[in-house]
Amino acid sequence: MKHTKLFRKVAALLFLLLTTVSLSACAVESDNSVRVYNHVKSSKTITWGVKFDMALFGIKSVKTNKLEGFEIDLARLLTKEILGKDGKAKFIEVTAQTKIPQLKNNNLDAVLATMTITNERKKSVDFSTPYFKAGTSLMTKTSSPIKSIKDLNNKGRVVIVAKGTTAADDIARLAPKATIRQHNDYGACTNALLAGQGDAVATDNGILAGIAKQHKSLHLVGGTVAVEPYGIAVEKGQTKMLEAINKALKEAKADGSYHKLVKKWFGNIPGFSAKEVEY
Repeated sequence: MKHTKLFRKVAALLFLLLTTVSLSACAVESDNSVRVYNHVKSSKTITWGVKFDMALFGIKSVKTNKLEGFEIDLARLLTKEILGKDGKAKFIEVTAQTKIPQLKNNNLDAVLATMTITNERKKSVDFSTPYFKAGTSLMTKTSSPIKSIKDLNNKGRVVIVAKGTTAADDIARLAPKATIRQHNDYGACTNALLAGQGDAVATDNGILAGIAKQHKSLHLVGGTVAVEPYGIAVEKGQTKMLEAINKALKEAKADGSYHKLVKKWFGNIPGFSAKEVEY
């Protein structure tokens, strides 16, 4: 009988201990989900990972040495929406290879850098609602007879793509008869097209728009052949920060400020429709 009572007391104590530990774990988890949001609210600053070398999106001006572009302006707009008029936007340069590691190392609060929303990336980060309807498009010389993806689906046609992008898969699927040639970066792709080493360059529409704006002999054709939208990334589990960004995006779209930024940066690009990239 005594053993039974002792067993019951031990069992009760173990249950209480496990319950306490469980509740503590939940509290830690709950606190962690607001960690980044609490930090930006207290510091009145949001640190954004952005591009420094992407025309129209985020680039450091040679003339002024200042950052400019659609994503730079959007980051500043969202910062004011989230933190108020005294909120500050801080910018750190990221590349395709560094943006997720820097986010995970707490060097950044959010990434706003032509980042395509993919299922693979969703395993590592959480994405906002889309802010740019990106997708594979085509850029040719203005003198080229190529007008659409169908014109490339012939033997002898050459499509230039940058290594590591999804454009090669899209072209292989939509123009299987074309030959695909890969180059290390967009500069090399552009130079190859200008030198007559291919019929078209294929990659994201917004990126091509930035290149075409710098070269009068190039333009976009055929519209977007595969939609792959951009989203703002935050560290996985930072739900409060993600909610704040989504709310700010929604407000910016509702009051017209988002539309003004799209029009400002993409409204006058030959062969490019600014309306097609808006959400």
